[in-house]
Amino acid sequence: MLSWALAFLIIAIIAGALGLSGIAGAATNIAWILFVVGLILAVIFMITGRRPPV
Repeated sequence: MLSWALAFLIIAIIAGALGLSGIAGAATNIAWILFVVGLILAVIFMITGRRPPV
């Protein structure tokens, strides 16, 4: 999940540098949402003691 957030963040940075403010804003919002969801899941798994599959 955090890798998707990083990918959308990179897309937002590139779009912002090219002047595509609409795409940059949308990609930034998606990256922020995925980052927050990933952090929430990480905290839940840390509290419950679950480990990700290897």
